Amino acid sequence: MARVLDPQLKRALAERIRYYNELGIYDFYRREPTEANPGAMQDAVVHENPAIQPEQRDLMTPRAKAAVAVLTEDNIFETANPKPESGVADPVQALRLIREDLGDCTRCRLSKQGRKQIVFGVGNPKTELMFIGEAPGADEDQQGEPFVGRAGQLLNNMIKAMGLRREDIYIANIIKCRPPGNRTPERDECETCSPFLMRQIAAIKPKAIVALGAVAAKTLLAINAPMSEFRGRWFDFRGTKLAVTYHPAFLLRDPRQKKEAWKDLQMVMKELGMAIPAKGVE
Repeated sequence: MARVLDPQLKRALAERIRYYNELGIYDFYRREPTEANPGAMQDAVVHENPAIQPEQRDLMTPRAKAAVAVLTEDNIFETANPKPESGVADPVQALRLIREDLGDCTRCRLSKQGRKQIVFGVGNPKTELMFIGEAPGADEDQQGEPFVGRAGQLLNNMIKAMGLRREDIYIANIIKCRPPGNRTPERDECETCSPFLMRQIAAIKPKAIVALGAVAAKTLLAINAPMSEFRGRWFDFRGTKLAVTYHPAFLLRDPRQKKEAWKDLQMVMKELGMAIPAKGVE
């Protein structure tokens, strides 16, 4: 049976949440108590997120399992300070409000490591399909749009092979600033930036999401697993179906895997009720 939060503790939590909201942070995670502090967070009433399937939870580390726990008392994290786009039904307007809230972001070290501009996302806000990559590269940082370099050209071909146009879908990344030297984003960078992506997803409400590459899959699903365990299956992500395929940059390095990526895209097309063209990704 859930325990009721002490009113004084609830007020203190609300004030702290408002502080983080002003920094643009809206998603919160519960840490498991440590041996040195076994009583930590005992007053926080939590339950397991029913959106996480049992087979997904089996793959999670203890820290990842803690990350999907949510508070139940009065939905305090949502009511303390609503997001600017809360209550906005039009995804175009909601995305605009999220972008304004993001601002000229300086919330992590990437803002001081040579990024030229923020790469927010592009495409149809009312789409049924969303592609999510890892991070902007040099071309994306220069143009301010995701997937416009060589990997972006291949992604365009993948979308075209599905019988769609780039402007029919929505494309974004886990993080919105280019890491120096195109290095893999650090975990704390993903944790700082991904809440804005979660808000984009909530505004668009796609029927299906395609995670491009291991970094996107691991960040979205909080599962540390190889690509072989991600591919060829559907995951439930906040009520939306999520599939995983290879990042276009990987396919440029190993074109033999394009046939495998095409299988993943066919699975997505079937789920969305789309006709499957005979010709695959070139």
